[in-house]
Amino acid sequence: MESLDSLTDALKKFPGLGPKSARRIAFYLLKQDDSELKRIGSLVSNLKKGLKVCSHCGNISGKNPCSICTDPLRDRDILCIVDDLESLSAFEQSGIYNGLYHVLGGRFAGELTDESADFLTRHIRELKPNEVIIATSPRIEGDMSYYTVVDILRGAGVENVTRLAYGLPLGGSIELADRMTLHTALEGRRKV
Repeated sequence: MESLDSLTDALKKFPGLGPKSARRIAFYLLKQDDSELKRIGSLVSNLKKGLKVCSHCGNISGKNPCSICTDPLRDRDILCIVDDLESLSAFEQSGIYNGLYHVLGGRFAGELTDESADFLTRHIRELKPNEVIIATSPRIEGDMSYYTVVDILRGAGVENVTRLAYGLPLGGSIELADRMTLHTALEGRRKV
């Protein structure tokens, strides 16, 4: 029972999993045969192998640059700046956006590191987009990110900056929004 309790404790650390869900998953795994457990374990242990950070946008992919940055059908006149990979994934899964991205690498309080600010500035100068959408989550950290990014964009000479509308719930996360909410927020964006 000790290994079951240890697994349950580990699973409780996953976002959105409480004690009951973690225990349910642990019991589910207990019922699987050894080959399935080895397969799942292998998937988890190899999760990061072969992934590269895109030198253009900060996305992760099996190649550098990523498939989004190299897709000739993407609209290169529009750039969407997102907090993290989960937000990028939410936009991609919704199918409502066909431009390029820049991943900030996580929410931050106040200042970006010099390296992150330089990475964003370089991306903006290389791409020269006609519009930059700031798609940070509608919570305090996202607002702090927003103001910092606006300062960087102004310093880089970007004039057409928009922000997602507040169709997203305050305190919510982009990665948890459904397709319609993301669509409404994207369509209702406003000029900064």
